[in-house]
Amino acid sequence: MSNSADSPGTGSSPVRRWGFRPLRILTAGVFALAGLLFFTSFDTAKGTNIRTDDSLLKLSDLIHERSRKNGVLEKSNAALRGDVESLAERDAGRSAAEDDELAGLEHRAGTQELQGEAVTVTLDDAPPDATAKLPGYPEPEPDYLVIHQQDLQAVVNAMWQGGAEGIKVMDQRLISTSAVRCVGNTLILQGRVYSPPYKITAVGDPEKLKNALAASSSIQNYMVYVNVYGLGWKVEDDGPITLPGYSGTVDLHYAKPVE
Repeated sequence: MSNSADSPGTGSSPVRRWGFRPLRILTAGVFALAGLLFFTSFDTAKGTNIRTDDSLLKLSDLIHERSRKNGVLEKSNAALRGDVESLAERDAGRSAAEDDELAGLEHRAGTQELQGEAVTVTLDDAPPDATAKLPGYPEPEPDYLVIHQQDLQAVVNAMWQGGAEGIKVMDQRLISTSAVRCVGNTLILQGRVYSPPYKITAVGDPEKLKNALAASSSIQNYMVYVNVYGLGWKVEDDGPITLPGYSGTVDLHYAKPVE
């Protein structure tokens, strides 16, 4: 027979039973997890706003400051190298033929100044609000409006193909180990950082240099973006100029296997 407290409809208040409630445990777990997340966010932020780009800005400032220091060190290195070469020539006891051979090697290596007729190519980003200027082309994506690494490489390669005796990108002379690399919207060349517009200058026969630029299939593709989206392109005859000699380190740096 049932106890009256357990039977419905007897007029007395039913006894409330406390059984296993999974929903209550789940709710408690959610609140505990939320508290853990709040604590982790507070501990990571350390009182700062973690949703800002301040850290990225600081990194950008650090890169540009390091680039500036690298430029100063390059000038200092060039001056010291000149002093060392002067002292070496004073005590070397080389013959005239050996001096001529050394001068030829330095000329080909790009470590000495180079004079001659030159052509300069300037590349620049398109305006950020650019639209397609010609019918049949899609509206631009962000990548269409900026200079890419392959664009700079195409110009440098075409100039070498055109018989350039020497090339500088921005204010630095290129040598056989120089690498033209872009990271985002900036050029990194031999430890220094540059922003557009980018200038590439080559000493050589101006007509041959310009013909090589016009014949490059990569540059022809680039010119489509110039005409459609407004990327910058300018070719100028500079007349007689002097390219600087390469002033950075000539030591090769490469990865080594871990022993």
